[in-house]
Amino acid sequence: MSIELRTLIEQVSQYAGIAHKEDIARLAPQLPPLPQGWHPNGDDAAAIPGPEGYSLLAMEGFLNAFVEQDPWFAGWCGVMVNISDIAAMGGRPLAVVNALWNRDVDHAQQIFAGMSAAAETFGVPIIGGHTNLRANQAQLAVSILGHAKQLLSAFAAQPGQVLVAAIDHRGAFRAPYLNWNAATQAPAQRLRDDIALLPEIAEQGLASAAKDISQAGLIGTALMLLESSGVGARIDLDAIEKPEGVSWADWLCAFPSFGYLLTTDQASLPALLAQFHSRDISASAIGTITDDQQLWVTHDAQKVQVRDLGSQPLMGFHPETDTASAR
Repeated sequence: MSIELRTLIEQVSQYAGIAHKEDIARLAPQLPPLPQGWHPNGDDAAAIPGPEGYSLLAMEGFLNAFVEQDPWFAGWCGVMVNISDIAAMGGRPLAVVNALWNRDVDHAQQIFAGMSAAAETFGVPIIGGHTNLRANQAQLAVSILGHAKQLLSAFAAQPGQVLVAAIDHRGAFRAPYLNWNAATQAPAQRLRDDIALLPEIAEQGLASAAKDISQAGLIGTALMLLESSGVGARIDLDAIEKPEGVSWADWLCAFPSFGYLLTTDQASLPALLAQFHSRDISASAIGTITDDQQLWVTHDAQKVQVRDLGSQPLMGFHPETDTASAR
């Protein structure tokens, strides 16, 4: 089917998930510098150096409307997306805490039931938090602690590397949002083993940069990774694997339960793809990393620039930035 690439990219670029990332740039410059020798922030998780690798710390807050409309799934996502952040850094999750505010006890119990189900499924305990059942609306934030022996980092992409997308297609959208749910009906051990791929990839040196595909979708997440590394990319739309029956606009804006962008060298590409394929996860090389800070998407003879990060930053994070963590 013919695709008008410029129209598609305009649709994706206007998606609210990308616009939300621009909000970060308005606050980040006010934050104090990190201690000397710490990993630069702006990654999927803060990475605190230690004698045996890095302690990882991340946090997610959720849209009030999402929490109100789908409380069980919001609770599940509170745990799941934090685990994904730790995995994207090459880490293993250790424990989560939460801040749960609500005005309705039954609604709050649904949220916590979702959190508890995800914690049990992924084998990551909930060890505390803060509860307020006298608030004026439902609100949820979840934080996670993890550990990495070897980091994957959004700051580690290099010109000449290959950009890889790895996404679990075994799911469906959970209306009314573009959340691609490939987790809630999956076997627990399969989910645990799938998440374990990322630290194994890091420790085997099969990839250098990584970022989990967030609410900003594949294109927005690519922009965040590129900005942090101070590089650009050329993405071939035809190389992106897409579930049958899903539109390009929806897929490029989707928030998958298991979805990562990684960069690797040509020599390591076959082994990296094999890691995902061995677990029936769709993975393919979708483009190349360049040195010009521009993201371009191609399709047939069409070529459209998504953004020039040199002149139009997204989050304001780059290799010289030393501010606070954000996703």
